[in-house]
Amino acid sequence: MNLLELVKARYSCRNYQPTSVEQDKLNYIMECVRLAPSAVNKQPWKFRVITSEADKAKLKECYHRDWFKTAPMYIIASIMHDEEWVRADGKHHGDIDIAIAVEHLCLAATEQGLATCWVCNFDVEKCKQHFTFADNEEPAVLIPLGYAADEMREKNRKAMSDIVK
Repeated sequence: MNLLELVKARYSCRNYQPTSVEQDKLNYIMECVRLAPSAVNKQPWKFRVITSEADKAKLKECYHRDWFKTAPMYIIASIMHDEEWVRADGKHHGDIDIAIAVEHLCLAATEQGLATCWVCNFDVEKCKQHFTFADNEEPAVLIPLGYAADEMREKNRKAMSDIVK
């Protein structure tokens, strides 16, 4: 599939099959993440793969939506603030860099026949209590990962003329 077809196929999945993700697919996805660009190639990120029942139960305490609990595995994407590039005017690029890497993850997962969803509205403090993060590390995104049990909903996007000038 070409890139446009891939982008059209990616969506925010809100129901997952209990089927486990194959290790070779996970390895492929994480290699795509590893190769994602970042400001000054700093790669100021860590990705934690959550597969054990105990860790999944802890993560489910950080986001209380029923659909979230259906995923067979999760990835916590965090920003390493002491590694992020800072522009001369003080603009930190960690948020931008993690967004690029997470979208590489989502697109690679889609290509592999898997589904994902960005979850940014979660209890960060509870996540920090349940998992070990460095002092300079901020958990930024939770990504459920698995085979979709729902169908892609229609995407509502602005017209090209509204976003390109």
